[in-house]
Amino acid sequence: MSAPTELPVPDTVDVRSGPEVSDQLLSVLPLLGEWHGEGQAAGTGGDHRFGQWVRFSHDGRGFLAYDSRTWRLTDDGKIVGPDVRETGFWRPRGDGDDVELIVAGADGVLEIYVGAARTTTSWELATDVVARTPDAPEVTRAVRLYGIVEGALMYAVDRAVGGGELRPTMSARLERIR
Repeated sequence: MSAPTELPVPDTVDVRSGPEVSDQLLSVLPLLGEWHGEGQAAGTGGDHRFGQWVRFSHDGRGFLAYDSRTWRLTDDGKIVGPDVRETGFWRPRGDGDDVELIVAGADGVLEIYVGAARTTTSWELATDVVARTPDAPEVTRAVRLYGIVEGALMYAVDRAVGGGELRPTMSARLERIR
């Protein structure tokens, strides 16, 4: 068994270690860290509970890397198997509170969001572009709200499928673990 690969320029989820934090990240800095918790999802497969791990990290440049993994849970909290998986980048823009979010999902949907910080610990973003592979869900637009409330990261994602209206898709409450 080989030793784990060490990258020459590591990411960090901590302002006290690793590369210096870019001033460009000030509007999204409260997100930095690893978060874990549970949420509720709705969709074509029916409503279900899920567990989630999210990581916001940086390498000293002016963006946060975003990784999210979820797993389906039964009503009594037993793990059923993997669920939604996403990766992307939070990119603060300009001198203000504007932010872009690029999210690629394992389901074949790529979403580019634009939005802004609403407060020092909340963000609202709406899709500017949605692209998808031929077999991906027919997502046509989406809105994401994120906020840190009493130390917990809470979020809600609403999506429109086809020409339909925005509908709640998933929401969760995550606690900081690092």
